[in-house]
Amino acid sequence: MPIDRRTLTRHAALALTGGSLLSTLPRPAHAASRAEIDANTTAALATLRGMPNTAPLFERAQAVLVFPRIVSGGLIVGGQYGEGILFRGNERQGYYRIAGASFGLQAGAQVAGLAMFFMTDAALRALQAADGWEIGTGPSVVALDRGVQANVTATTLREPVYAVTFAQEGLMAALAINGTKITAFNPV
Repeated sequence: MPIDRRTLTRHAALALTGGSLLSTLPRPAHAASRAEIDANTTAALATLRGMPNTAPLFERAQAVLVFPRIVSGGLIVGGQYGEGILFRGNERQGYYRIAGASFGLQAGAQVAGLAMFFMTDAALRALQAADGWEIGTGPSVVALDRGVQANVTATTLREPVYAVTFAQEGLMAALAINGTKITAFNPV
């Protein structure tokens, strides 16, 4: 079946736009060092603690996994990547990566932080026991947007894991954490 000139022009424009968009994504020249991850995560924790209504999450959480910078982008096909630290109280429990690919209605590029508050020991064990925990399998994760965060109190927290995004820069028409995989790693 022959493709008409208009369809071909649209496909070419879409491909060029996607390539241009993906080429603007910041790319690390190398994986972040332990010192870089530590410094970025310390700054992110200060930001998180200063956000309105995160105090009940910090008070009740068994552990907090902080990704200070997750780079996301795509046009139809997308991806995301970030590195962070799991804290239990003020102690580091390990370093983790988050990565994922997605397909569907999405367009844009974004950099954002993500904090995952593990409210139960069982949810924390699921993360630590897995050789790569895929969000959406295992304990349920509830994403809190700013409107929901305003209503969070110590008595309303009933889910095993809460996810809070912060410090967003850029524009993504769609952003999802389901299907992303979190794995432990040992930075240099």
